[in-house]
Amino acid sequence: MQKHINKGEMKMIKKITGLLREYVFIVSIITIVIGIIITIIGVLGIWFPDSLNFMEDFIDWSPYIFVLGLIILGTGLYYLYMFISKKNFVMREIETNKRSEFIKNHAELKTAVKYLPSKFKDLLKQKEKEFKIK
Repeated sequence: MQKHINKGEMKMIKKITGLLREYVFIVSIITIVIGIIITIIGVLGIWFPDSLNFMEDFIDWSPYIFVLGLIILGTGLYYLYMFISKKNFVMREIETNKRSEFIKNHAELKTAVKYLPSKFKDLLKQKEKEFKIK
């Protein structure tokens, strides 16, 4: 059974996605820090259970906490890597002074800019105006 998304829900999804896109760098760093902390708690619970006396109810859950920490850490690292690689690609291509090179990578640039903060869209629009590209 499929649930259909109404217009109000779609607007909310777009707002949340836009907000996360604007702050992807900060959110990924926070996710990495949380992932590291949870992973360390999981490791301590598995290998050094006596060190977590204040959390003795969670000692049995240590392997699951460890795996959860790795998943959160991996997610944060993935989004940070994707942000940095797309940002570097866009900046490298926008700095070019050759119109033909810019046109060759224009479609890829437009795709990369969709996943970056709005300031990169503005940079792309300025470069398109400079090279008179629609």
